[in-house]
Amino acid sequence: MTSEADGQSIVSRFLRRQRSLSGRLVFVAAIWSVLSLAVAGFILVELYKSASERSFDAQLDVYVKLILAEIVPDPAAGNDAGISAPENLDDPRFSLPLSGWYWTVAKADGTTVLFASSSLVGDPLSVPPLGDQESQSTFSVGPGSEEIRVVQKRIGIAGQDYVIIVAAKTAGFRADIREFAQQVILTLVVFGAGLVGAVFLQVRIGLRPLARLRSSLGEVRRGEAEELDEDLPVELAPLAVELNALIHSNREIVERSRTHVGNLAHGLKTPLSVITNEARTETGPFADKVSEQAAVMSTQIQHHLERARMAAQRRVIGVSCEVEPVLGRLVRAMSKIYRERDVGLADAPPAGLHFRGEQQDLEELTGNLLDNACKWARSSVSVNVSLLQSGETARELFQIVVEDDGPGLSESECREAVKRGKRLDETVPGTGLGLSIVADLAGLYGGYLELDRSNLGGLRARLVLPSV
Repeated sequence: MTSEADGQSIVSRFLRRQRSLSGRLVFVAAIWSVLSLAVAGFILVELYKSASERSFDAQLDVYVKLILAEIVPDPAAGNDAGISAPENLDDPRFSLPLSGWYWTVAKADGTTVLFASSSLVGDPLSVPPLGDQESQSTFSVGPGSEEIRVVQKRIGIAGQDYVIIVAAKTAGFRADIREFAQQVILTLVVFGAGLVGAVFLQVRIGLRPLARLRSSLGEVRRGEAEELDEDLPVELAPLAVELNALIHSNREIVERSRTHVGNLAHGLKTPLSVITNEARTETGPFADKVSEQAAVMSTQIQHHLERARMAAQRRVIGVSCEVEPVLGRLVRAMSKIYRERDVGLADAPPAGLHFRGEQQDLEELTGNLLDNACKWARSSVSVNVSLLQSGETARELFQIVVEDDGPGLSESECREAVKRGKRLDETVPGTGLGLSIVADLAGLYGGYLELDRSNLGGLRARLVLPSV
């Protein structure tokens, strides 16, 4: 029970680690094939062994009958005549000393051996007792400690019971079985390898439509196609149709969300602008408080509308953009705006790297980080892009690291900096929404933003995003 449970545990652990469907199918088929062929091979060898034993026993039984025919007394000699010694068995092996072929004739009580073959050269033939049985076929140990096959038969002659015993060494018999077993193993190994190969081809060919579906889905995710290819087998075609319907429905929902966000922006910003303008025409504590709260409301509205717009764009299926052109344009723009700063890419982004999302979102993410770094940097800003490996989620991720040589932030200030509307220095222009928008948008895309100390002495902003 323990070994069986251990075997099941090993198979279960392998299947949990094996993420490939074809790998699972081939592994299970291979295990089943090996077990089935092993059982089949064992059964074949046992059947051959049983057949060989019956054939061997039949051969020995022929000599038992020949001996019986030789020892039966001649009826013409009278009923009181005793048995006579066998004279001719037509097999010289019974005459050669220790040839491995032997016979004896003894009384049924086993106390007296009446006749024995010359091959025994006087050695006794040790065999299991016959008991109450009329005949028996067993294995025993003969002269020279060789294994022998023994056939015994009880006969009654003239009122006296005798036992005829014929034995032969099993070396040739065992050699035939071993040779047959080797041939069976070789044949089943070749057959098993061919069977596993055939299963592998069957799985590869049978799952090829799934590979096509995966490739088609990848094209949609990369923005290279508008919908999935529906030219698939009847089992998969309905899935492709439903996915295409989901994609179209998703786009319609996103468009409606964008329209609602735009309408809400116009509906709120215009009355708020009127309130702010009216407050500016007045003086006094009340007007100041209205202006202050209107500014707070404007900041909150801007943040939540921007977040809603991002969330709507995040749900678009099949949207992607190349990273290198976006970063290149932003670096060049920041270099012109902040001429006194040295803004540059430490290394060129990996060739063909695509962000799984809207181009304008990538521009806003990296633009906010670059703008924040340029505001606080003393002389230089460095940007680095590299791929990441995620063993837990198996997603493709990349990181954008922006570093500056400014004053930097402490751990507590890093936590405060990503809170919406939080400005750590009121002397620098801005709304305080830049880093919070980056953190929120990165989270919507399944990424994140980390802030810590840079090797340049200032702030190090590490932005992790999904790639295609």
